[in-house]
Amino acid sequence: MSMNNSPKVFLDPSPNRFQVNIINESHDNNATPQEDADPPHYEETSFTEEAHGRHRISHRPGNRALYENFIQNGDTIKSDGNLHPYDTHSNTYYLKTFGHNTVDAVPNIDYYRNTGSISGAKMNRPSLLEIHEQLAKNIAVNPGSIERVTNGDGTPEDEATANKEEESKGGFVKFGWVKGVLVRCMLNIWGVMLFIRLSWIVGQAGIGLGVVIILLATTVTSITGLSTSAIATNGFVRGGGAYYLISRSLGPEFGGSIGLIFAFANAVAVAMYVVGFAETVVELLKSSGALMVDESNDIRIIGSITVVVLLGISVAGMEWEAKAQVILLVILLIAIANFFIGTVIPTSNEKKAKGFFNYQASIFAENFGPHFRGEGFFSVFAIFFPAATGILAGANISGDLEDPQAAIPKGTMLAILITTVAYLGVAICVAACVVRDATGNTNDTVVSEMNCNGSSACTLGYDFSSCKAQECRYGLMNNFQVMSMVSGFGPLITAGIFSATLSSALASLVSAPKVFQALCKDNIYKALHFFAKGYGKNNEPLRGYVLTFIIAMAFILIAELNTIAPIISNFFLASYALINFSCFHASYAKSPGWRPAFKYYNMWVSLFGAMLCCGVMFVINWWAALITYAIELFLYIYVTYKKPEVNWGSSAQALYYVNALDSALELTAVEDHVKNFRPQCIVLTGGPMTRPALLDITHSFTKNNGLCICCQVYTGPRKLCVKEMNSGMAKKQAWLTKNKRKAFYAAVAADSFRDGVKSLLQASGLGRMRPNTLVLGFKTDWRDASAVQIENYMGVIHDAFDFELGVVIVRISQGFDISQVLQVQEELEKLEQERLALEATIKDNEFEEESRGIRGLFGKARKLNITKRVTKKDSSINTIQSMHVGEFNQRLLEASNQFKKKQGKGTIDVWWLFDDGGLTLLIPYILTMRKKWKDCKLRIFIGGKINRIEDEKLAMTSLLSKFRIKYADIKIIGNINMKPNKESWKFFEEMIEPYRLHESCKDLTTAEKLKRETPWKITDAELEAFKEKSYRQVRLNELLQAHSRAANLIVLSLPVAKKGVVSDHLYMAWLEILSKNLPPILLVRGNHKNVLTFYS
Repeated sequence: MSMNNSPKVFLDPSPNRFQVNIINESHDNNATPQEDADPPHYEETSFTEEAHGRHRISHRPGNRALYENFIQNGDTIKSDGNLHPYDTHSNTYYLKTFGHNTVDAVPNIDYYRNTGSISGAKMNRPSLLEIHEQLAKNIAVNPGSIERVTNGDGTPEDEATANKEEESKGGFVKFGWVKGVLVRCMLNIWGVMLFIRLSWIVGQAGIGLGVVIILLATTVTSITGLSTSAIATNGFVRGGGAYYLISRSLGPEFGGSIGLIFAFANAVAVAMYVVGFAETVVELLKSSGALMVDESNDIRIIGSITVVVLLGISVAGMEWEAKAQVILLVILLIAIANFFIGTVIPTSNEKKAKGFFNYQASIFAENFGPHFRGEGFFSVFAIFFPAATGILAGANISGDLEDPQAAIPKGTMLAILITTVAYLGVAICVAACVVRDATGNTNDTVVSEMNCNGSSACTLGYDFSSCKAQECRYGLMNNFQVMSMVSGFGPLITAGIFSATLSSALASLVSAPKVFQALCKDNIYKALHFFAKGYGKNNEPLRGYVLTFIIAMAFILIAELNTIAPIISNFFLASYALINFSCFHASYAKSPGWRPAFKYYNMWVSLFGAMLCCGVMFVINWWAALITYAIELFLYIYVTYKKPEVNWGSSAQALYYVNALDSALELTAVEDHVKNFRPQCIVLTGGPMTRPALLDITHSFTKNNGLCICCQVYTGPRKLCVKEMNSGMAKKQAWLTKNKRKAFYAAVAADSFRDGVKSLLQASGLGRMRPNTLVLGFKTDWRDASAVQIENYMGVIHDAFDFELGVVIVRISQGFDISQVLQVQEELEKLEQERLALEATIKDNEFEEESRGIRGLFGKARKLNITKRVTKKDSSINTIQSMHVGEFNQRLLEASNQFKKKQGKGTIDVWWLFDDGGLTLLIPYILTMRKKWKDCKLRIFIGGKINRIEDEKLAMTSLLSKFRIKYADIKIIGNINMKPNKESWKFFEEMIEPYRLHESCKDLTTAEKLKRETPWKITDAELEAFKEKSYRQVRLNELLQAHSRAANLIVLSLPVAKKGVVSDHLYMAWLEILSKNLPPILLVRGNHKNVLTFYS
């Protein structure tokens, strides 16, 4: 075949199993292709400008009918066969995967990205429909569906858009593991405690227990670090730190509650660290006599100035803040090194008098054991533990890290190791050099013949025995400035204290807004969404900075920080506990999605860590722990009640599934028992929103009691049906959830309504949770329906009985289908949206015209024209609205809501005419247990003989008492088998007249011909054979009119038609006459197996 254009094939020089050959079809090249002797001729009909869009193509006449969809990923041509889209109409591309022309695509990371990913653009792989179906020519294949509500990790569309905008700005500042995590964690862990409290702690607990205290605190932080590392490496980590890790693992309830208190704790921690810095500065001013006002106000003044300076550094950007952190770390390291150097510099007599003797074995031995004074092990541990916190400083800025998955584990664990070694080194060194008590008096030397009694100071020539009688000012137990005294250059320790406090304050000032911004972006607390907005190339949370600044200033100026400090420590510990529990929970749930790259963790160790954190909370301060738990519980309940519309694939969801699966399997092993019978219904609602009343009445006796499955059957062209069914599944289940209907939605595509229902009846349910009752609405339009539709409807009832299901047919006067009402409402909503959009456009135009200044004069005429056009459109909208409202069937709408309302005092009349196992009695009994129906009393009607009415009543009374079913009255109907009155019977005959064959009035040949042509019609023989049964249905309607016209609900035994004997139209006529002109009625027939018992 001759062709005007032929492909140039660019082959991969190193083919592999995922080889993709790129085909370039140039219209200017007449070479003959070698790969395909007769390739298809494609003509491009459209070209998308999107970097990751798809081509739409058509075939020129005379060529082979092939329809291919082409995938592009926007990369330049490389040897690995990636595609490159040229912005021209002279080239088309398609894939040759494994050497064949195919729409199928090889694995690509871009298919797995989120819509809002900033590390790469998301691509849509060919849908299964595109690959599986032979599509028609010249039909464009739309790209795969875009997530409308949330992406894979719960990112809303607006956030995705924001991320793309940020990406377009460029210039992101991202940190590596050293500057982003290691430096921050080390600075946050090394606090003031290192310089002014560690010597006191080792003096109280001794070297032995001091090391135990440090290692115990490190155990808590190390286990939390391992758990953090596991969670952080189980997928891409966005900004939000501890909040992000917990919320994505345990769900929004835990994440939302801990995120808020964690952000608040960081904000208040800023005030704590700044006050610590201010107190040190005030001490220096006091020693030099340079106080500005007094100690308290000086702390406020210096603290306020410090917070403003730190805020300026933070707002300047993360780059400046990171530089400041590095400078502070250098100062801190120099201060620590200065201490170790000081321990080996020979001491002076003045320092000896203060208890410092360089390294001495006797001092080490004396200080090895504990010597608690007014404290205990746990109280000392409670004082030290805040010094070990700060391990989440790196994780809290996860959104600003180049590679959070690699940086967080490496930086956090190394920071814990380095800081622990430093704490142990300082504690052991200071305890080996300095005695517990010293007077500071150089004259307190040992006199001759003095008994030292094992005192190391005494053996070294000093007598500090006076410290036993009165409190001394120096030594480990008395002087908080021991490290300054021991160090080589004292002012460096002061600089270290400044560095430790300021770095911790700066880290908290950055962490709080970042965590808070991530929380607000998720919109869990809708009132806080204002703080979600970011600014600049790094999406800085400036609003969050201002809020953190206000909180910090408030606590600096008015709060009693000694009271709030234990609560803050407990807030951090609660976060650690939940991170550990998150790791345990995710492992325990055994979700296939739990695949952390960090392998050095254990679920049981994480659980132990969570319990340890909870224990430490009570050790530090029991009342603060209770307050923390109370706040967390309140926030958890609030978020649970609000039910935020997010789906993060949490481990809680995975565990729900595992528990449900286990319960279903356990239930399978349990034999059915009549005492545990409950109606488990399959309800033929179609779309649940189209027949709400049918769902409501069924839900009334299945809610919290039995299974309820709303079913829909799609009939018609299979391809269209399957597409419509798949697209509506999630929407309709979401409607059930939103409207608090405890029901499932199921749909099938079938050739006929009956076939679809037959499939549902056989395959619905799981194990013991299978439907045992079919609920459907009465077909009110049966007289206008075709014979095939009636046959399908009746066939469904016959199939239900064949599968031994009970059947409930529900009829209300207005019918159930409100799809027309929904269409009208949808149209009105669209018109309202158009009107609002138009108003917004007008306001924008007005604003633009007013902003033009002098040119605004020329815009007035245009504005008037716009207003006139809008007025016309508004009037047309109002006309349309009034037209639709006029068509609105108000009675139908009211009828669809009648079972949502509380039923007033009245009766549920139960006409239990035939024993079906008790379902006809059980359903109304369950209804009376419901809040909406509890004011309705049961009245029982049964058939009986006129001469045995009292006996029949006593027998029924006895049976109901054994069933323990309360009732208001029992009535025995003795005249059921009487003939109906002539008017009623005449109405019945007129109703069935169009469907009668009247074969007795015709000759045999004609009659046989009519039977073949219309086999569904009612024959005279059939009508005569079932005349008594027809009489009964008509008579029952008369009795129902006489006794139950005022009932709230009627429950009546459903007559059964013998399959293949009673024609469909005759049976429909029975149901019609039986339920005509009555209150809502349930025609019930059980499967004739007991559902009630009086045995215990």
